[in-house]
Amino acid sequence: MHDIAVIEDPAAAEASLDPMRTRLLAELAEPGSATTLAAKVGLARQKVNYHLKTLEKHGLVELVEERKKGNFTERVMRASAASYVISPSALSAVQPDPAHAPDQLSARWLLALGARMVREVGALLTGAAKARKRVATFALDAEVRFASAADRAAFTEELAQAAAVLIGKYHSQEGRDHRLLIAVHPAVKEPEHG
Repeated sequence: MHDIAVIEDPAAAEASLDPMRTRLLAELAEPGSATTLAAKVGLARQKVNYHLKTLEKHGLVELVEERKKGNFTERVMRASAASYVISPSALSAVQPDPAHAPDQLSARWLLALGARMVREVGALLTGAAKARKRVATFALDAEVRFASAADRAAFTEELAQAAAVLIGKYHSQEGRDHRLLIAVHPAVKEPEHG
């Protein structure tokens, strides 16, 4: 099971967004059969089986084992990933385009850049999985508290200058292109679960 999987296919995205299927995916963090899941989610085994077949068809669940139970074979399934992200490519006709109205101070442009990152890294993961290779990436996640809007503006200016210096130092006409995305936005406080 992967930690995270990117859903690129529109039909798979649609299948995953059904509330019952989403619940089944969550329950299948641990392997289960239609019978065990039916008791947990309050549906008939046949209905659960229908949902499992749909999820399996789209690669969202996978067969762990088959057990003979009297006259029938019980299929034990698990989710193919612990969590999923739907790529903007699943909405190809309306996916965000960062080339449209680039504006470094726009939250909407930042979303378009983030969507492009999900789309591109998702495609890289898909290709790497087929080739049985890893994707060379790096991510940095940090929080900083600014005393004032002026400090925030000064920070972003220095960050942009430092990035420009590093890009100028290491950029080459040879080798493989890499994308760099630096974002600064207010942190959203997660609700406390208690």
